[in-house]
Amino acid sequence: MISQKEEVVKNNLLEIEKSTSAINLGNLGRVFAKYGIYIAFAILFVILSVSSESFLTTTNLINILRQVSIIGIVAIGMSFIIITGGIDLSVGSIMALSAVVAASFAKADTSYSLFIPIIVGMAVGLACGLINGVLVAKWKVAPFIATLGMMTAARGLAMVYTDGRPVIGLSNSYNHIGSGSFLNIPIPIIAFIIIALIGIFLLRFTVFGRYVYATGGNEQSAKLSGIRVNFIKIGVYGIAGLLAGIGGMILSSRIMSGSPVLGEGYELDAIEAVVIGGTSLFGGVGSIIGTLAGVLIIGVMNNGLDLLNVSSYYQQILKGAIIVIAVLLDKKNHQ
Repeated sequence: MISQKEEVVKNNLLEIEKSTSAINLGNLGRVFAKYGIYIAFAILFVILSVSSESFLTTTNLINILRQVSIIGIVAIGMSFIIITGGIDLSVGSIMALSAVVAASFAKADTSYSLFIPIIVGMAVGLACGLINGVLVAKWKVAPFIATLGMMTAARGLAMVYTDGRPVIGLSNSYNHIGSGSFLNIPIPIIAFIIIALIGIFLLRFTVFGRYVYATGGNEQSAKLSGIRVNFIKIGVYGIAGLLAGIGGMILSSRIMSGSPVLGEGYELDAIEAVVIGGTSLFGGVGSIIGTLAGVLIIGVMNNGLDLLNVSSYYQQILKGAIIVIAVLLDKKNHQ
């Protein structure tokens, strides 16, 4: 028979074993929650490298970066907004409006220098973003409603401005933005890298960045701490609008025309990249580096599946499933 002392020792050992297992599982869960997006990207990259001989080539990798550069620029702006707990459905329409206005100043038969259309396009995007910010921060309009209104209005303005026709006959210097290279690196990729570095710096190493996280984490506490929450909200929507304007100009120069239908669906792609990258829809959590990983996952997946001749219909299903899984994981982490 087992003595009472031996029984106590046995029970203690079992409790220790259970506690150790729970700790190990908890650590694994935390590691996966923190680095899961990078692990998933590495696995996807390896699988596609083995599955297709054309994937792991310099030409194809540069092509992937060129393809994701524009949506990456827009997604960086979206990251700022979602970290504050907001959302922006208007970035695709802002891209179109900025593009057609910039293109009208970049026509080959005008005497404007390249500097003028770039500044005008950025100004249009910034203005639209600031309007969104004022509606959300000052007038307390729900971000979904405010940006939905801007999405419709900006697209309508782009149609009115061009009479529903694309702006063509752009100057070679303007077209060079989207199709040219510097030191054999495509200009859109250079712009993407520079903007990403600026975004990382703003969020991680400035007071503004800390206030962005504080606003998204707990808006009331942020206000009580003396943070100008309205200013922060207007600022992040302004940044998103500015980057949407830059993305629109790059896209229009790449296709050599300013189209009023340009940028359709980009708002969803940007949100998808941000969410996949680990930024919480509840606000207060996220990073530009995570967004970059989300953008690259989407680009690599689309490119790899195209190389493997997988139907675009199945690609849409897969992307939708990934979004739902990312949101469910985010919700579970906040329970």
